[in-house]
Amino acid sequence: MTEPPIDLYSLPPNTTDDLALVAFGKLTPLPLEVSTSAFTALDSFDQALRRSSRLLLKAGISYELLGHHGQLASQTVKRQPRFITDFPNGPVKRALRGLSPLRSLLTIGSGEIHKQTLAFVDNDGKTHCRAYLLRFTSGEGHTATLSALQGIRGYDESLALLRKHIVNLGGNRCTIDPLYGQLFPDQATYDPKPQISVSATQTAFDAATQIIAGHIPLMRANEFGIIADLDTEFLHDYRVQLRKIRSVLSLFRGVYDEDLTTILKADFSALAAPTGRLRDLDVYLLEKQKFYDLLPDSLHNGLDTLFRLFSGQRAAEKAALAQHLRSPAYEKKINALAKRFTRPRGLKRGEKAGLPAHEYACERIWHRYRKVCKIAAGITPDTKDDEIHQLRIDCKKLRYLMEFFSPIFPAQVLARLLKPLKNLQDNLGLFNDYSVQQESLHDFLLAHGKNRKGADIEVAQSVGALITVLHGLQLQERAKVMKNFARFNRPKVQQTFKALFQERKDAL
Repeated sequence: MTEPPIDLYSLPPNTTDDLALVAFGKLTPLPLEVSTSAFTALDSFDQALRRSSRLLLKAGISYELLGHHGQLASQTVKRQPRFITDFPNGPVKRALRGLSPLRSLLTIGSGEIHKQTLAFVDNDGKTHCRAYLLRFTSGEGHTATLSALQGIRGYDESLALLRKHIVNLGGNRCTIDPLYGQLFPDQATYDPKPQISVSATQTAFDAATQIIAGHIPLMRANEFGIIADLDTEFLHDYRVQLRKIRSVLSLFRGVYDEDLTTILKADFSALAAPTGRLRDLDVYLLEKQKFYDLLPDSLHNGLDTLFRLFSGQRAAEKAALAQHLRSPAYEKKINALAKRFTRPRGLKRGEKAGLPAHEYACERIWHRYRKVCKIAAGITPDTKDDEIHQLRIDCKKLRYLMEFFSPIFPAQVLARLLKPLKNLQDNLGLFNDYSVQQESLHDFLLAHGKNRKGADIEVAQSVGALITVLHGLQLQERAKVMKNFARFNRPKVQQTFKALFQERKDAL
């Protein structure tokens, strides 16, 4: 296809022959290219292509992307890419721009695709429009048929007639997304940021339990990808879901019995403990090029040694975590925890368990918002790093609370509050990352020196220079904190917080 089709229609079974044989108006179908080939459908685990209504197909060494309004990009790639970044420059790589470079491409299904191109010509043989027919049959026998329509400049009326003709044959305007359900109905869906249906009228206990019960399966869905080491985002998402569960236990104060809360916190913290070092190493290796860019070429030899050591450590940490996730002890523990929240009768309730979710949400969000404002108001150029770290933690807790209870507040109003909060969090997150990396690199130098009876000079020089550069970047982020807080806490935002979480609560 040299020109992008502009309309996409789904067709009922067995209508392609009618389209290829039956004339309409003064136009006659003229069959052109016909081909049949095997295909493999690819997507990332978080289904980024499906959610953006695009379908990536591999047929031999050819990759084709069917997307918005039937647009098709095609590219030949000799070596199978694992990530978007592995594609050589070309139409498919350009069309995939914007997808996460950290997510690997996984096979979601395979089958056979039959393609046919039809030109619709008048009595003089002039082409007025085209239809590209795509008939898919999955390996399990599921079928779907699409028709991508393409107009020719100057023949808009003919394209309109073709659309009407398609509809008369039972076709419907569509996007790519339904195709996934038709061809791969058993494909599990995964959304790392699900909106769990909390209602304003349920109790705080039911809301908390429902949120935790919803995040445990999402956490577990990443286990296979961690074990297989498909990409680093599986571990990242596993940890995010686990962090949210632990946040519920910390933030929903008084909902569960105090002793039970202490036990649950310890149980979920124990699940997080084996994942920390591997995630730290992943971050270092993902930012490898950034570290090289920060230092002059004369210090790169030391970085070469540093990252070889990190790669070796990562292999050991990955193997240990995979063994842990496959162990009977882990399976027993996680199943028991999941059962506690899907069958919550045995969960002891706290003093605030019976509060309506809306009243409880307003109380907790307003309390956390006021705490953030108090800490931020006290920050000066002389404020210790620990206090800025505390602001980051409290901002994260505030955001989690707002996201947990988002279904019971107006979506647009909440979005206007979350956007500046996220910008402040990003700033504080970078500040924290630079701080943690400096500490980690300092600890590495001490350990490296002990283990090797004196640190390698090249490594020590490179790591020392890197710590200095990271400290400078941390100071730059520190300088931005008050500016970003001022944007977050401008008068209009203050008024919105008060109206949404304080005045409405008082009116209940």
